[in-house]
Amino acid sequence: MARRRFLVLSASMGAGHDAVAGELARRLRTQDADVLVRDVLTLLPPGTGRALRSSYRVMVRHAPWLYSGIYALFLSPARGPAPSSTPLAATAERALMALVGRWRPDAVVATFHLAGQITGRLRGRGVLSVPAAVYVTDFAAHRGWLHPGNDLYVCVTGEVAAAAREATGRRAAVSGPVVAPEFHAAAGSAPPGSVWDAVFAGRGAGRPPVLVSAGAWGAGSALTGTVRSLTHHGLLPVLLCGRDRGLLRRASGLPGALALGWVPDMASLMASARVLVDNAAGQTAVQALAAGLPVVGYRPIPGHGAEGVRRMAAAGLSLRARGAAGLVAATGLLARSGPDRDRQVARGSAVFGADAAELIADSLFGAGRH
Repeated sequence: MARRRFLVLSASMGAGHDAVAGELARRLRTQDADVLVRDVLTLLPPGTGRALRSSYRVMVRHAPWLYSGIYALFLSPARGPAPSSTPLAATAERALMALVGRWRPDAVVATFHLAGQITGRLRGRGVLSVPAAVYVTDFAAHRGWLHPGNDLYVCVTGEVAAAAREATGRRAAVSGPVVAPEFHAAAGSAPPGSVWDAVFAGRGAGRPPVLVSAGAWGAGSALTGTVRSLTHHGLLPVLLCGRDRGLLRRASGLPGALALGWVPDMASLMASARVLVDNAAGQTAVQALAAGLPVVGYRPIPGHGAEGVRRMAAAGLSLRARGAAGLVAATGLLARSGPDRDRQVARGSAVFGADAAELIADSLFGAGRH
């Protein structure tokens, strides 16, 4: 039987969607498949993808109220389960079909909501002749993810799968998050004397290290204030500034804390930390769950970030902190060894169920016929 061919559509909006697409591609290749990964933003008219990425980044970092309003008006699940469709998707249809014609995939897999809108529109009209699957990376299936033209939705939780099924009438399966294997290997595995242990000991011996995530773009509100609160209460905050050099420069002078730029080996870092303070419920948060690192949701970014942090906590996968006092209480509780920390680590580990790549291949083509 000929090797199957998959086209995986990602988006360079931060780093999370690319990380998921890359890991799905790796897993599909282990099933003896050929995989092509493409950034869906490059399929939009020239300059459009760059403008979309830049405007979103500016809104999240400098005008969160604006993105919050856009999300509430057009995307929020609170408006009901009905799918959404964006005119922007129509502008990429011709480029996607040209790519499909060249690559000739047996299936298309979207890991970003705009990509799922494009495949859903084409599939619904019968223009795209091969099946389309959507891997929903979020803990809340906002309306942008949902289009009835797609054949399959694979989701991080049963709640997300139920919402996708209700909104689209299509099959929806639950796999849990898609995380690279090194994060699972890191769970409880930091050897004494590891590089990060030495770094943390040099900065604050006896103070539990707490990672504070700002995503790839260094987005978040009052990040330095969060660091100061944690420092004041005997913790060692490690601010992950991503690729934001300005944030790294400002945070590097904070006493009693550690500021880091882009970290290539997050798994090793997480293996030596005690808690992650997260503001987006995105890929960093689920990587922490895989690595056995408890998560505290605090001061989320607007829109899907706030919705995801709320849903992640409601699922029991994180603690949601309100205010500086709540942050200190939650991080202090989970930084200490004991039943509360053990309970959160176990819940995080349990969310990883089926292999998303296997679910996609088996659902679209039949089990045992890779």
